[in-house]
Amino acid sequence: VELVESGGGLAQVGGSLRLSCTASERIISINTMGWYRQAPGKQRELVATVNRLDNIDYADSVKGRFTLSGDVVKKKVYLQMNSLEPEDTAVYFCAALKAVIPYDYWGQGTQVTVFS
Repeated sequence: VELVESGGGLAQVGGSLRLSCTASERIISINTMGWYRQAPGKQRELVATVNRLDNIDYADSVKGRFTLSGDVVKKKVYLQMNSLEPEDTAVYFCAALKAVIPYDYWGQGTQVTVFS
């Protein structure tokens, strides 16, 4: 397993969850790590990513609620999700992206379900 994810699960509306991801030492030259999500019937979308320069990008829908932390060089990222909404329900995938082949690695995904 190249990317090991943990966290996720069930949360009430307004609650919090934390996701963790660690990339295998076998993956070298990672440029960017972060989280994507895919809800039923929808395309996979970016949630938040961080690059080697510690620049962080967030989807507009999660800004102010989710916080990405971690270190690409150390191959660990964390996603703190607060003020969860039903629309956050999805399978969340950790990603490690590179500029050379193979260009990307993906975790197996972890389910996040937000209920009212």
